[in-house]
Amino acid sequence: MSEDEKYMARCLQLAENGFSHAAPNPMVGAVIVHNHRIIGEGYHIRCGEAHAEVHAIRSVKESGLLQESTLYVNLEPCSHYGKTPPCADLIIEKRIPRVVVGCIDPFAKVAGKGIQKLKDAGIEVTVGILEKECIQLNRRFITYNQCQRPYITLKWAESANGFIDMDRTGGRPCVLSSPLTQMLVHKKRAENQSILVGRRTALLDDPSLTVRNWQGENPVRLVIDRHLSLPAHLQLFNGQAPTLIFTEKTGCSFPHKEYIRLDFQQDILPQILRTLYERHLQTLLVEGGQILLQSFLDANLWDEILIEKTSAVLPSGVKAPQCPFSLTPNVESHFGSLFFHYTRFQLSPT
Repeated sequence: MSEDEKYMARCLQLAENGFSHAAPNPMVGAVIVHNHRIIGEGYHIRCGEAHAEVHAIRSVKESGLLQESTLYVNLEPCSHYGKTPPCADLIIEKRIPRVVVGCIDPFAKVAGKGIQKLKDAGIEVTVGILEKECIQLNRRFITYNQCQRPYITLKWAESANGFIDMDRTGGRPCVLSSPLTQMLVHKKRAENQSILVGRRTALLDDPSLTVRNWQGENPVRLVIDRHLSLPAHLQLFNGQAPTLIFTEKTGCSFPHKEYIRLDFQQDILPQILRTLYERHLQTLLVEGGQILLQSFLDANLWDEILIEKTSAVLPSGVKAPQCPFSLTPNVESHFGSLFFHYTRFQLSPT
């Protein structure tokens, strides 16, 4: 590993600390090196607050050393005014002579402009150090900006013989996950900004779709209710988290509950994804039933799939969604269940 790669790897370690709160901004870490010694570090802690480069520069005790140092950052420094001033301007102001960048920022307002601004100021810029790792870290941010839709994860639990539920028209849901694997599901919820179910799941399972067994913020809850037939007593409407109801009718919105009209004569999935994109919801977790999950699979709208394969055997019931692909999953064992994790994010900067 070269020296540049060593310090870029440290940037990636720092950047991951922003996983829970940086979105919809990217995860970014920055390291300042003087004479082969780190003299400053920082990462983007929370959306709307100072960026990684700012924290790193502020952490340097002897500011005069900046003029003899190299700044490492896993994502191109911003060049535009948003909620904070441009980091490229600060780097130029501090007269840092060399900047090493992991990958170019796909965000349209940056997209190479930050690098060009640094070069125009006479700063030596190196791009592409651990580029694949840098892109992979911010795959959610990159997908959101390049595809103009949220990063989509499909999740379900199925029995050993391939069922996700019993045949039923009401009553209690068939719970395949154990209390311990449910904790992992709640961890996944905490890692996403929105979560979607269909009307049948909302009615029969009455899920709260909150983060109860893990630390983190509740995702925005989404439910498809074309005819507004869901009863008001469901946990989805308990006010513990914002809930968006996708419908063809008009409903009176209240705090924590909002109605979004869709054209059900057209494909509703692109309409839902467009709504989430416009609301800056960068990630979507789909936890619905077989029909909803299959619709995303058939439309080729997914970035990750997480399947919990339990040891339970059901005599009959609702078949698990069928995956129309032949990717090799990453398989992990947790608390008696096997978790099959599929991902197909393309490691490409464009």
